[in-house]
Amino acid sequence: MALARRATRKNEENTRKLAVGIAQLAHNRNAEDIIVLDLRGLSPITDYFVIGTGTSNRQMRSLADEIEDFGTEIAQKLWKAAGRDAGDWIVMDFVDVVVHLFNQSMRRYYDLELIWGEAPKVPWRPDGLIQNSSSESQ
Repeated sequence: MALARRATRKNEENTRKLAVGIAQLAHNRNAEDIIVLDLRGLSPITDYFVIGTGTSNRQMRSLADEIEDFGTEIAQKLWKAAGRDAGDWIVMDFVDVVVHLFNQSMRRYYDLELIWGEAPKVPWRPDGLIQNSSSESQ
């Protein structure tokens, strides 16, 4: 039983590492209003949402490619993705982490932060601050 707990804890660490790493990558590639929501205990579907706003369709598609590569590098393979062709909302499902890259209008329309308002925000920035969707940091 102790071995099973250790394996689970290790998986949780890897999952959080993926979510935080994706947020940092998005930030480094000039995505805006990036947040990581901890959905553990709130959603039976996934553990984390990473939500960001792209500045153009091209930037969002390039970022999606880099996120997929990052997941592969840390042995967290992408399961499914949708929206790369349209470029206004790209969803990337890594099973335990789901990434939502929106353009500004789609982000406002779907407002996932409001829907998942109970979810705690995960600090992902190197300075340890949590970025709000409406401002640079808390």
